[in-house]
This record gives sequence, C-alpha cells and structure tokens, in this order.
Amino acid sequence: MPLGVRLFLVYFLFVGLSGWFVLSTVMDEIRPGVRQSTEETLVDTANLLAELLRDDVRAGTLDQGRLPEVLRAYGQRRPGADIWGVRKTQVNHRIYVTDANGMVLLDSSGAAVGQDYSRWNDVYLTLLGQYGARSTRETPEDPDSSVMYVAAPIRDGERIIGVVSVAKPNASLQPYIERSQARLAWLGAGLIGLGLLVGGLLSWWLSHSLRRLRDYAQAVSEGRRAELPGMSGGELRQLAAAVERMRTQLEGKAYVERYVHTLTHELKSPLAAIRGAAELLEGEMPAEQRQRFVANIGNEGARLQQLIERLLNLARVEQRQGLEERVPVPVHELAGELLQAQAARIESAGLEVENRIAPGLCALGERFLLSQALSNLLDNALDFTPPGGLLRLDAERLGDWLELRVFNQGDAIPEFALPRLTERFYSLPRPATGRKSTGLGLNFVQEVAGLHGGELRVANRAGGVEACLRLPAVAD
Repeated sequence: MPLGVRLFLVYFLFVGLSGWFVLSTVMDEIRPGVRQSTEETLVDTANLLAELLRDDVRAGTLDQGRLPEVLRAYGQRRPGADIWGVRKTQVNHRIYVTDANGMVLLDSSGAAVGQDYSRWNDVYLTLLGQYGARSTRETPEDPDSSVMYVAAPIRDGERIIGVVSVAKPNASLQPYIERSQARLAWLGAGLIGLGLLVGGLLSWWLSHSLRRLRDYAQAVSEGRRAELPGMSGGELRQLAAAVERMRTQLEGKAYVERYVHTLTHELKSPLAAIRGAAELLEGEMPAEQRQRFVANIGNEGARLQQLIERLLNLARVEQRQGLEERVPVPVHELAGELLQAQAARIESAGLEVENRIAPGLCALGERFLLSQALSNLLDNALDFTPPGGLLRLDAERLGDWLELRVFNQGDAIPEFALPRLTERFYSLPRPATGRKSTGLGLNFVQEVAGLHGGELRVANRAGGVEACLRLPAVAD
C-alpha cells in the first residue's frame, strides 16, 4: 500500500473517530441543555407568579379575582413568533395553584380544580420548603409526552400558604432541539469533510514529493540524466539536497574510474606507435624512412591531442544535468558558419554542398552545444564523402520539434554497425585513410541531443547516409 494512502487512512481514522466522538457528545448534550435553560425560565416565572398571587391566596379570594379570566385569555393567545426559524403559534404553559394542603385552587386548564396534588413532587417538596420540580409523562408509553413542572412557594412571612406550579410540555421544545441537532450535524459533517480533504491533499502532496524523489533516484541509479526536483517543504528540500550530494559524489567517483580505464585503453595504441617509432629512430636509417617515422610520431601526437580534447568536451556534457541557457538558435546561419570554417577542406575534395535549411528556422537551446554537435556531424559527413560527392543540409519543422538533417553521399553503413554508432570509442575506418577516429563524435552529439530533450538518428538513405538531429523548436 502506498505511503500516501497509509497516511491518509491513519489521518482518516483519527479525524473521523475524533469528529464522531465530539459530535455525538455535543448532540447528546443539546437536549438536556435546552431543558435546563427552560427549567431556569420556569423557576423565574413561578416565583414571579408566587409574589403576584400571595395576597389573593392569603385572603382566600383567588377564585374571585381576575386571574382565572386572565389565565383563560392567556391560553387562547396565538403569538405567531418566528424563533430562529421555528414558528410558535400557541402558548404552552400550564399554571395551577394549590393551598397549604396541596388542594388545587386554580388551574389554567380548568381540569384539576379541587383535586389533591399533595402527592406530586412539585407540590410535595415545595410545601416541605425544598425545591419542587417533576417531569411526568402524559402518556406513559410515549417518552416525548413528558411535561416539566416547576413550583414556587407562596409565603405569608415565613409560613408557606400555597404553591404555584408552572408546567411546559417537552414536546414544545423538540423543534428547537431538532433544529440545533440538524445544524450541528451539517456543521460537524462539513468540518470533518474539510479536515479529510486537507488530510487527503497533504497526503497526496507528500506522496507526490516522495515519488518525484524516488523517480529521480531511480533515474540516477540507471545512469539516465535527470534534473533534481524542486521541493517546497523544509525536510523534503533537505532530503533532495542530500540525495543530490550523494549522486554527485558517487557519480563523480564512478565517472573518474570509468574515464581512467577508457583513457588508459585508448592511449595504448598511439603511445605504442610513438614509442616504436622513437626506438627505430635511434638507429641508422635512410632519410626518407626517418622522415616517415617522424611524421608518424606527429600524427599519433595529434591523435592523442584530439582524443583528450574530445574526452574533455564529452565529460563536460555528460556531467551536466541541464542547459545553461535556452535561446533561439537560427540553424541556417549556424550551418553557414560551420560550412565556411570547413571551406578549405570542402574545396580541396571538390565536394558539392547544398544548404537547404530555410532562413528563419530556429532551434531552442544552448548555442555553443548545438554548434559543437553540428560541427561533429559535419566532420563525420566530410570523412565519409568521396571526392566530388554531395553534402546536403536541410531542416523541417514538425510540431514543437525541429529536425536538422545532414546527408552525405557515400557507401552505406553496414547493418551490424548501425546500432553501435553512438557508442563511446566505436568507429568505422575512414574510406580515404583506412584509419578510425576517436569514436567520440556521435556520442557527444547524442549527449547534446539528450540535454535538449531530443534525439539523434543515423540511417542509410538512397545514395548515402543521413544523420537526423531532433531538437525543440522555437514556439510561434
């Protein structure tokens, strides 16, 4: 299972369980919280009524006053109030008054006058001087039919002469409870969803960053050119820098070892030729033969110098992970400059040169490297073009790419050699001399093409050989 998925699952379990626990706890507290607030209001109402009724209860004139009429009018009121989205269309309080013995003197519902309520906790406890309250179901089987009763004593000095009770059905509170629970459920679900979204994005970002580092390390281990991915996190940036330092140190060590081995191998032949010629020159020989051995030493020395220079150029290109610049490079003008530099060689061989590259075509890249790459292709083409042969350069825009082609008239490349042409130190004998080159030219061109994101292809064509260098084109 990917690391990002595992991190998200852990985060999901933590946030989900924590959110569910907090949400369920708060939801469970809504109902008692609303009822506690309502009970506190009933306490205030009962004590207010106790003070208003004290004189009538003490004088025994409670049924003769206006209170029964007021209570009946109160029960018929239609408030029409909109309380936080809940419509209130009727009053819900029931009020009854008992004497010091618990007998009902007045009932706003008119149903309990004359009954003995001394056994109910609200009246019983209040008459004992305690806080009297009770909750009773009107329908025993229905828990939602419960009614809260809160009582307050009616006092004559220190003596309790009666009790006033105020009742409110819990069913009238249910719409507010349900509304609060619904709003809280939506809000809680939204917060949990937002938390999970943030967790998912964080897991994706971390997994994506680690995957980019993994791909970079894998590319380095396979010897492919790759750019160090940019990281925004502090620890991830430090990890990327550490991987880059490790790559540089390990690659540098392996690179030096490989080049020492290859350079040692390639230097053996010219050094052996120079040493043999020098030993022969120590003895007596005709002047013409001596001159030939001296020329051989000069040729082998030039070969050594060319080998070292090309190795250095190739080493610089292979060690680079990217281009130093990306500028438009006009290929027609670049090809013209290189052909002009080879004018003496072209003229001495009597070659026919055609520069068919359309003016205005531009490749996007580093001018110096492209110049070096095209120069290597021209050198190869000149080496294999017979005297009086044709050398042709052309280019074509294909979407976002520019294909630069160098064709030279000459013998076809053997099929066995085609896949190996870009191998380091692999070379075919030159037709004019029968000698091989350093075998680094096409390898250098391939490295330059890779740096630009392009490619090099060499193939046989009718009447000769064509090298095609594919490069990014300048956007229109």
